[in-house]
Amino acid sequence: MTSKPSKTLETFPNPAPQRDFTIRMRMPEFTCLCPKTGQPDFGTLYLEYVADKSCVELKALKMYLWSFRNEGCFHEAVTNQILDELVKATKPRYMRLTAVFNVRGGIYTHVTAEHTKKGWKGTLPPSAWHVDPTGAGETP
Repeated sequence: MTSKPSKTLETFPNPAPQRDFTIRMRMPEFTCLCPKTGQPDFGTLYLEYVADKSCVELKALKMYLWSFRNEGCFHEAVTNQILDELVKATKPRYMRLTAVFNVRGGIYTHVTAEHTKKGWKGTLPPSAWHVDPTGAGETP
């Protein structure tokens, strides 16, 4: 059976909703198309969030990210779109998405977007990722 891209984000119940804990994911295979040239853009996405009642399911997240492969997207727009759709699906206490795109025309682009649930009084998790500004690598 062949998997296909999907815009559906599935969730599962948070196994410890009584506690704030940080979930971190590194997704090094993100691709989309440059809306100006149609050339492929490649990047690594770093997701960090404090779940409330639900968590994002990993295979569904992979299929969702795959759905951007043939879409023309500005880096800034797609980063915010992905964050908005993840927030809508999971309703987290806090979520941060950083997109690190490979060099294009001699320019490295990093886009970070954040969401904090209204009324949440928890402590923002420090970013666990140190990303080399040249895009050459990162350390957790």
